[in-house]
Formats: sequence, C-alpha cells, structure tokens
Amino acid sequence: MDKLNAMAIFVRVVERGSFSAVARELQTSQPTISKVLRALESELGGRLIARSTRKLSLTDEGQRYYSECRQILAAVDAAEHSFQSGRETIAGPLRIGSSVSFGRLQIAPRLPAFLLCHPGVQVDLQLNDQNQDLVSEGLDVTFRIGALNDSGLIARPVGTTHRITVAAPQYLAQHGQPQTPEELGAHNCLLFNLLTSQNLWVYEKDAQRYAVRIKGNAQSNNSEAIREMVLGGLGIALSPVWLFSEDLKAGRVIAILPEYTAQSLPIHAVFPANRRQSARVNAFVDYMSLALKSAPELLPVK
Repeated sequence: MDKLNAMAIFVRVVERGSFSAVARELQTSQPTISKVLRALESELGGRLIARSTRKLSLTDEGQRYYSECRQILAAVDAAEHSFQSGRETIAGPLRIGSSVSFGRLQIAPRLPAFLLCHPGVQVDLQLNDQNQDLVSEGLDVTFRIGALNDSGLIARPVGTTHRITVAAPQYLAQHGQPQTPEELGAHNCLLFNLLTSQNLWVYEKDAQRYAVRIKGNAQSNNSEAIREMVLGGLGIALSPVWLFSEDLKAGRVIAILPEYTAQSLPIHAVFPANRRQSARVNAFVDYMSLALKSAPELLPVK
C-alpha cells in the first residue's frame, strides 16, 4: 500500500466530507476510495471513520490521525516545493471561487486570455454569494470583496472595489435627488446584505467622515439583483463601480452625491492556510491582480 497516498486520500475525505466527492476529484470510483481507507485502517489496526447512512464523522483516533497526517503532508509538500522551486510547470486543475456577480463580470471574461497563455491549465469556476469554505469546497483560491473575518486564511490583496451611489432617472424624477448623505434617510435605499457594514453607508468629504444608517423596502444577497431593482426605479444603491459602469455610460442610472467619496472595499485572493499555492494558482492570482489594477471599470468615477 502507498501509505502517503492513502493518508492524502484520507485527509481529502475528511475535508470534503464525502467519499464520492473525493472520487470525482481524483477521477476514480467511490469503491476505490473506500478500499484505500479500509486498507489504511487495517494497517493501523483501528477505525478512522465512523460511517453512517447520514454523515461521515471521525473516531477519536481518526481525529488525532487526521491532524498528524495534515502536518506530515504539509512537510512533504514543503520539501518538494523547496526542491522544485523555479521548475514547476503552470498546468493542471485550478478550482476558483467567487461571488456570482464578480465571477461573472470580472473573472469569467478574463479566463480566455489567461488560458491562451497557459493552455495546460483546466479551470473550474465556482460561483456562490455566500463565503465559500475553501477546504470543504476543494477550492485552490477564492476572491472576496470587503473585510475578511477568518484569520485562519491566507489572503493577498489584488485590487480595490470603488463604490458609487446610484439611482435610475425615473426614481430621482419622482422622489428628488439627495444632496448630502444625511438626506439618504428620507429615501428608499436598497441593501446588499452580505457586507459586514450591513445598513451603514460611509462617505468622506474634505477629510470629514459621514456614516448614515439607511432603510428601504428591499434587500438582496446578490449584487446583480440590486442592480435590477435600481434599473427598475425602486430606489438608491451603494454599489461597485464595475457593476454599473455600462449603465452609467448609457444613462440608465445617475451617480448621485458626486462630491462625497464612498468607502471603498478591498479585493483579496484567499487561500487555504495549510495548502501550498501551486504555480498555476500563483500565475492566475498575478494575472488577476494586474488585470484588476488596470481595468477602467474598477477605477473611481471622476
């Protein structure tokens, strides 16, 4: 038995919580994964996994063995990386996570150019407006906008999301246009509810900070849904410039409060803490960082 390979499979089964998920990841069958783990348990002389029809859980011995396996595999990976540094090819599977809107509008359109430069890479782009668990989802890297709450992750800043306050002409014609952040309190404001700031909109003018609690009759966890509400004349939104860049050019929305700078949000590439970033991961993050810094739709509105 290849014990190191069996340990790696055991760790992946624990992290994914599923034999079948690991089988798909390794392009093999579920019985094969089960056979490897049974052989590992036989070699060790005890049960690692307490199997049930509903979920997979570890025995006490399995939990200790899992922690030790992770340390061993990390040490092996580090040794290989040290030996192969500078010689690793940019190829193989690359599993990327992102919010739906950012992934659709900012990542997906840039994949053709990246893959043209690195044809040996196979991309799997997973979009979800909830913060994805990198380990359980098997992600190599995910892109997150806003403050990071999980200190157990490795994060690299790759850009900035500048934001603007927008409304449709029909909304402003009916309700008037606010001239100061304080006046937003009298308007129907649409909330993107996944940010840690919640309903607090923060602006700055002449080194003075303005923090306004907004209210409205609609909210969503998807920024493109907020965009559709704005275009329909429902209310005012504080949103990324890149989400409304084409609408601003076409006059479908109007940027309001132009003298006040809305609080911007950082964009991070986030990695699992215990997994080395491969050459393909580093290449893609470098590529996205350069692309985001020069993208006109991510620059502040003048």
